[in-house]
Amino acid sequence: MRNYLSIDIGGTAIKYGLLDHSGNISEKDTVDTPQNLEEFKQTIKNIISRYKGRVYGIAFSVPGKVDSKQGIVYFGGALPFLNEFNFEKFVREEFGAIPVGVENDGKSAALAEMWLGNLRDVDNGAAIILGTGVGGGIIINGDLLPGSHFQAGELSFMIGNFNNVDYKEFVGTSLSAVKMIEKIALKEKLENKKDGRAAFALINKENAEAIEIFREYCKKIALLIINVQTVVDVTDFVIGGGISGQPVLIKTINEEYDKVLNKLTLLKDTLTRPRIKKAKFENSANLYGALYGLLQKIDNNS
Repeated sequence: MRNYLSIDIGGTAIKYGLLDHSGNISEKDTVDTPQNLEEFKQTIKNIISRYKGRVYGIAFSVPGKVDSKQGIVYFGGALPFLNEFNFEKFVREEFGAIPVGVENDGKSAALAEMWLGNLRDVDNGAAIILGTGVGGGIIINGDLLPGSHFQAGELSFMIGNFNNVDYKEFVGTSLSAVKMIEKIALKEKLENKKDGRAAFALINKENAEAIEIFREYCKKIALLIINVQTVVDVTDFVIGGGISGQPVLIKTINEEYDKVLNKLTLLKDTLTRPRIKKAKFENSANLYGALYGLLQKIDNNS
């Protein structure tokens, strides 16, 4: 069976793994993400060199706007030095002709769910990924929606407050899971302001202040889902990211969604309620999704 190298490039870490055509991972590792282009290219070369001659193709998941047909990144998100970097050309020049796939990180997560996860056999669905920002991917008629400018599903850039148009009101800021955890940590004077486990321990114990912050956060997620639903009208939303492993998250988002519908009966009568559920994949989602994007590209070119 053919093996593929899948590489998930994040702002602080690069995860990579060896996967087969069915999505089975046989090897996996992580390195720190360099913060300049030359060191980044050397790191990618080192990773690929470990698997040279062992893989049939290489898949990348990256932040930013991605032209997946050409393998080019525009505006590299947390890694601005990747702007206009051509992954396909880079790999070809360094390692010769080999199939290369490149996809946005949020869209990679959606592809993972469409291939092997909780959007499998769903014709119209969406993935919302909660982390430092808010990533997304939209599936329409069984295909990933890229958009005319490669930016469909870029939920972080939606404006959440029409009365105060400011970066702070971007969905990626106001619905940041990291910032929600930091807010609880500051309120409760936790030693580690990024300790998600400690924050959710307070939430699960129904600490009054932690619950208030958390419920407000889940209400905003519910409103985001409603807004997206009015545009794309899908049947299923999956919620991913590290905090999606907390059962209270999906439960509370559903509760807050229903509260909004019960308050606004016109909305309830007009807008068909989608299913809101946990994404199957958490930390490895982008490895699977990037590979699936590559496999689709290979099939389309054959």
